[in-house]
Amino acid sequence: MNLQQIGFKGFLSLREVIDSKYNMIPNLMGVYVILSNDKIITFLDESVGGHFKRKNPTIDKSSLKDNWVDGTSILYVGKAGGTKSGSTLKKRIRQYMLFGSGKPVGHWGGRLIWQIKENRDLLLAYKILDKIEPREYEKELIADFSREFGRLPFANLAH
Repeated sequence: MNLQQIGFKGFLSLREVIDSKYNMIPNLMGVYVILSNDKIITFLDESVGGHFKRKNPTIDKSSLKDNWVDGTSILYVGKAGGTKSGSTLKKRIRQYMLFGSGKPVGHWGGRLIWQIKENRDLLLAYKILDKIEPREYEKELIADFSREFGRLPFANLAH
């Protein structure tokens, strides 16, 4: 799946997104992906993610390795906004990054990303959606991924 060909933009490191104070992320609904950058991935013993409702986001390294999907750069697919949510890409991605900075923010999805040592070097790309419901498009992207790789993306723990 060529993300640029289907309208994804950004392809910025998580460090760049955070340093920009999210100013390069649109205040519109859409979907986003977290991508590896072809560097070697190392897993941390402990997640740097926030303990939302006092739940520790850490999982054991063998489970991380079991979830890893070889042959793809797509690690996580997320959504923002829609008819049942007033969220935007900027707001949702900001929540996600705050969770990854150790804040107790309610963005439990994609939490395995925060157990990757090089998480700030990973890339973020997004696609603005104005006529398609983000949840439906997210499901479509995950279904396409699952058909190709026989499983969910690394950090998507539920469909």
